[in-house]
Amino acid sequence: MNNIHLIKGDITKAKVDAIVNAANPKLLGGGGVDGAIHRAAGSELLKACFAIEPVNGNRCGYGDAKITCAGNLDSRFVIHAVGPIYAKFAEPEKVLASAYSQALDLAIKNQCRTVALPAISCGIYGYPAEEAASVALTVCSQHKYQQLELYFYLFDEEMLRVWRNCIATLL
Repeated sequence: MNNIHLIKGDITKAKVDAIVNAANPKLLGGGGVDGAIHRAAGSELLKACFAIEPVNGNRCGYGDAKITCAGNLDSRFVIHAVGPIYAKFAEPEKVLASAYSQALDLAIKNQCRTVALPAISCGIYGYPAEEAASVALTVCSQHKYQQLELYFYLFDEEMLRVWRNCIATLL
């Protein structure tokens, strides 16, 4: 796991090839990380999201990811990954794992080397931090993602502590 780094900080300040957004299915901004990324990226990001054709009212399904330009962010791309609403899925861990793997697959496909990631679904979507960290770090530690430098931007000391504890148990 030498390619996985944990940072307490603002993901919108990351200087990486791609920033992963904890998006909602409509991809039009929202609260938490999603809202912060949209505000920092500016109108170009919103225009890029509007350009994605909706299917059944949504631009991205739960467990999926889409890639757009990054607007005013200091990255080439924003990868919008839609994690599960914890209480609404019978197997939320499968949906969360899929969101991370779809995002990282897009990063590789688009020749990214550095990726900033949030704790997807840990805000308003209610995913317990310990479980989310275990799922995310298990996915990110897969051999096929070793070529990427992954930077998890965590929003407070408690979340950072949880993820550090999880990494320690996975080593």
